[in-house]
Amino acid sequence: MNGRTEPPDAEAAAISRPPLVREFLLVAGLFLVYKFGRQLATGHTGEALHNGHRLWDLERTLHLPGEGSVQSLLLHGDGLAQIANTYYATVHFPATAAFLIWLYLRRPAHYVWARRVLATVTSAALVLPFVYPLAPPRMLAGAGLVDTAHVYGPSVYGPPSSDHLSNQFAAMPSLHFGWALMVAVGLIAATRSRWRWLWLLHPLVTLLVIVGTANHYWIDALVATAMLGVALALIHRPHRTVSTAGRGSGQLAPAAADTGDADSRVLVGAGR
Repeated sequence: MNGRTEPPDAEAAAISRPPLVREFLLVAGLFLVYKFGRQLATGHTGEALHNGHRLWDLERTLHLPGEGSVQSLLLHGDGLAQIANTYYATVHFPATAAFLIWLYLRRPAHYVWARRVLATVTSAALVLPFVYPLAPPRMLAGAGLVDTAHVYGPSVYGPPSSDHLSNQFAAMPSLHFGWALMVAVGLIAATRSRWRWLWLLHPLVTLLVIVGTANHYWIDALVATAMLGVALALIHRPHRTVSTAGRGSGQLAPAAADTGDADSRVLVGAGR
């Protein structure tokens, strides 16, 4: 996130920053709704395990790579497994928060777009655990996978019966991957550096971590990608218009489809 990748204040001239207190309340409110919504969908242990076995069989039918092939790379030593567990436990929320803060400070129009996309994907993701509870692959007997967090640490989950902070039967979609992919997409869209495509390493590493630690199936990431794709198709990002005055730099403006009545269709924080 290099400030030299864009004209420093070109976007600020076109889009003013949303009020900070309101944005904090919107993002905090979304987080609380996310946590509370996942708690409402707890339980359904038998159904979640049954769905897990069916999804596991579906992946084998589709000839997707076995999750165990990724996990085997982590089990060559305690160090790799611990690094993967730490990444899973500590990177998800801070990286997304840093992404939104940087956009808010440096690319206000892109911030509004990214916040809307993340809010839409997260809100939609809350529905799936109600209709399709899913146990993670680490819980499947006969899958041959290790619960790396439990064995090597650190772990963010307790026993499902006593874990009151998370819903472990909400494996689909993987918001770990969905948010990481949006961070990469958002930074690629908001910057011009030739190195900006390296941001795709974030979702790639996240994918290997969530699969290798047996917290998610490949299909969880595919579903998250599809949901993000729909949100990106519906919520248009700011586009650049080249200055007609002969200047080398363009000016950012929100896409036409994302103004006016479009605000009323956004699930969370519709206004700028």
